Formats: sequence, structure tokens, C-alpha cells
Amino acid sequence: MDGRPESGEDLARAARAALVRDIGASGAFLEEPVWRDAFAAVPRHLFVPVYYAGVVGGYERRSCESPSPAARERWLRGAYEDVPLAIRMRDGELLSSSSQPSLMALMLAGLRVGDGHRVLEIGTGSGYNAALLCHRLGDDGLVTTVDLDPEITGPARRHLEAAGHRPAVVTGDGARGVPERAPYDRIIATCALPYVPRAWLAQCRPGGRVLAPFATGLIALTVRDADHAEGRFLHTPAYFVPLRGAGPPEPEPPDLEGLPPAARRSDLFQFLLELTAGVLGPREAYGLWEREGRPQRERYGLTVDAEGGRAWLDDPAGRYVWPLPALSPGGW
Repeated sequence: MDGRPESGEDLARAARAALVRDIGASGAFLEEPVWRDAFAAVPRHLFVPVYYAGVVGGYERRSCESPSPAARERWLRGAYEDVPLAIRMRDGELLSSSSQPSLMALMLAGLRVGDGHRVLEIGTGSGYNAALLCHRLGDDGLVTTVDLDPEITGPARRHLEAAGHRPAVVTGDGARGVPERAPYDRIIATCALPYVPRAWLAQCRPGGRVLAPFATGLIALTVRDADHAEGRFLHTPAYFVPLRGAGPPEPEPPDLEGLPPAARRSDLFQFLLELTAGVLGPREAYGLWEREGRPQRERYGLTVDAEGGRAWLDDPAGRYVWPLPALSPGGW
């Protein structure tokens, strides 16, 4: 050490390397090591010049343009923590965020991207995820990202250009996909779904893969054709901002009074409650949960076909199958 203060560039490089080590320690690179290079190369701080860090009692605004050197350093270090960062708020409501990097790595690995694949991302956010995809696939028109809000897509496009990437950034309703750039080999959503839009299946090649947050989990569907897709959940929990404009407000939480504390505290039981909402009451769901040994997420799956959408445990034609509500004409 020569005693000179660390430059912003050096600090960013060191913080990015530490983030990659943290993601690696979580096991997120084990399935697809190629993503380690992407996270090592793409500078996350370029995509979050302003963000809102969760603090006791609310959020703290952090900016790269703060006049205080200490505040700018706090912004830069925070940009490389393995946590989600709120990037757009309105009246205290979170509208868009940059997801937790280790969860992003798990999702990208679960997407099973191959060379030459065309990928559609639903939910542009900061643009960071699209940049990671571009690093993996190149900037030859293979990556498309869509978001409903021009106040999100505009900055994301600028962030991507600053990082040297130029995917197609589209402002539009993600539930409708981007048909003019179809077909896609992979579709990934970074917002929670109340249903799987039919448009996505129609725009995905047969054998393609759709990965999306659903009911606090991540569903990985294999597309058979425009009307059929099926797959299981990944093992990891996932909590995302909802797909806006996709359906009615969330229902009131179920009454768990009288259930054991272990069930009330369990995210796996909450997951089952969400999958079976409107079909099983909390006590029925609890009985099933206990009989089946408190199933992990990967034992559950979804089927989408001409008859509608269904959730299931272990086997799509087995004992436990639950219809999912048709929330939109473009949904199930």
C-alpha cells in the first residue's frame, strides 16, 4: 500500500470481485459457471446511479452525484452488496428494483441459455440483467427486454449503452411479449406473475423455456406449442415486484389462526397456500403439507394447456392437482 486513497474505479473493481465471490459462495455458479464471467465483467454500479437502500423505518436514497465523498463511497459499496436495490418509488410504493445478484445468477443458470439463443426479458428494471445476458450472448440482436414504463426503459437504455451493450429495449406491456421480435428460445420474467400469458407461449419456439417468479417460487416451463407448457419449480424462494397491469389486486391474506407456529412461519407453507388459493383453505392445506412431509418447492409444478392452468404436487396427473384462476383473457 502506498497510502494513496483508493480511486472510485479501484473501489468498484474490488467491490465487484467481492460480489462475485459472495455469489460463488451461495452456489449460484455451480450449474452454469459461464455466468461467473458475466458478473465479473458487468459493472452493476452503472445501472444504479440512484437507488433506495432499505433501512430501519423505510428507505435511504443513495446517489452517485452526492456532494459528500463518504456518501458516494457508501453508494458505490452498496451497489455491490448482494441485496435487491429499489430503483423506482412512487408515494412509498416500490415500482421497480434491481434484483439480488445471487438470485439473478440462479435464475440465469435455470434459464439454460445456449449460444445463439434469442432471449426475451420481461421487466427491464435497471438494465443490469439484460447486460448480463448480452455479455453471455453478444450484442447481435439476440436479447430483447421490455417494460411498461418509459421512465424505466429510458434510463435502462442509457445504462446499457454506458456499459457497452445495445439489446432491443422496448416500452410496452410485458404480458403481451414483443411479437415483432419473436420467436424466442428463452423467456425470463423479473416480476411476479398471477398467470402465465398465452402470448409468451405463442412467441416461444417449441422446446423453449420460460422462467418466471410465481407464488414466491420460480417456475421453469418447457413450451410444447402455443397452447401447452409444463414444468417444475426451482428450489429457491423468490419475491418480486408484481407484473403491473396483469390482474386484480392481491386477495386478503388467509386466516392462519389456530395453525401451529411452525406452519405460520414457514415460507414453504406460505408457498402452498398461494398455489392453492381459492381451492384449499388454510387448514386443508396444512393437513396436506404435513401428510406429504412438508414438500420442498421442487416437488411442485404448473401445467398450462387448452383447459387452463393447474398447479400440482409431484405428478401433473397425480393425486394433488389444483386449478388456477383465469385472471386474464390473455392468461391461461
